[in-house]
Amino acid sequence: MADQYEFLTKDNITDYLSSKQVFAELIDANNLVEFKEVGDGNLNLVFIMKDSSGRGIVLKQALPYVRLVGPDWPMTPSRARIESETTIIHSRFAKDLVPEIYDYDPDRFIIAMEDLSDHVVWRGALNSGLRFDGVAGPLGKYVAKTAFGTSIFGLGQEQHKLEAARAINPGLCLITEDLVFTEPYFENGRNSVLPSNEKDAQELANDKEMVNEIGLLKYKFMTAAESLIHGDLHTGSAMIKCEDKKEAVSVKAIDSEFSFYGPIGFDLGALVANYTIAAARACALGNIEQMHWALSLGEQTWVEFEKEFRKLWPSRVDKRVFTDQLLEELIKTWRADTLGYAGAKMARRIVGLAKTSDIETLEPNVREGAARAVLQIARKTTKERNQAKSWAALAKEAAEIIQKTATK
Repeated sequence: MADQYEFLTKDNITDYLSSKQVFAELIDANNLVEFKEVGDGNLNLVFIMKDSSGRGIVLKQALPYVRLVGPDWPMTPSRARIESETTIIHSRFAKDLVPEIYDYDPDRFIIAMEDLSDHVVWRGALNSGLRFDGVAGPLGKYVAKTAFGTSIFGLGQEQHKLEAARAINPGLCLITEDLVFTEPYFENGRNSVLPSNEKDAQELANDKEMVNEIGLLKYKFMTAAESLIHGDLHTGSAMIKCEDKKEAVSVKAIDSEFSFYGPIGFDLGALVANYTIAAARACALGNIEQMHWALSLGEQTWVEFEKEFRKLWPSRVDKRVFTDQLLEELIKTWRADTLGYAGAKMARRIVGLAKTSDIETLEPNVREGAARAVLQIARKTTKERNQAKSWAALAKEAAEIIQKTATK
């Protein structure tokens, strides 16, 4: 049985590290001086170990259930294989933007990877009011490099189909299909909001135009095998290293266990959604300058994505009918998809299960307005995703909504 395997603990990790030759040159298992359990809280066990010489390693083990909920919500631990394989594949195209994978244990669903303890989680930095440049752009470049490299343009027809088949991930796709595209609009017992936001949640669910757009986006999510997407790319899955407290010198995309062959705009939309959520938090805390900066990040991500994809386009495998004019049509489509998925991700993070600390750690008196603003922006962004608005105009509209709905 997949759920009958030994879980890592502080008591058995030394034996585990000593049992595999691959770790011998990475860390001294018999001389560990630091041990931290830093699990992401929702799904997995994550441990950081360091030896006396300062060498570190991370072990991440998938549990056979959703850690956030417990054994009552079973989940295949083979998601660890997906994450390991995706990270290795993405490293072929964006090596400096993902952690190095050292080993994968298929019997105990354990990934051994690069220690990023000299990095911080970007969401945490944003929540603290810190403003690091040089993150949003590289994340857009990461999406472009991996999207092109794993697409039909980068791989060709046969290899693309083989890779799409290998990366099928139905269990975690179902979670996204339910939590992002269905449950915010059709209650099943997992949604929650402040009592003062119940009307806002109901208005979201009753918005027929929004529900129709969400249906179109869900259909595309389920059927458009464009590239090997990360599947859960947000400010909490970006690790950053900032030596001068102003600009990141290293950016790493982590936690790609939701990866599968899906629509390119999904990852971009997830980032834009989280930038908007960060902006709502900043306003709630009275930091208007931080709010405007956070709302400018979407443009930075998109500009770098588009720039990098255009740069790679001439190297596409088949140029016969995949013309430059097709690229223009694709860019237009992906931008609309990005905005649509951004709205979908904003809404689920306010109404559905697995919310963000940006909003949830606010005091209720200001959380109400921040949550309301995010839901209003979500509906507007998704429903108007095909309109030709500049990123500056979108940021201005979002800022106006956030400030209008702010509560003190």
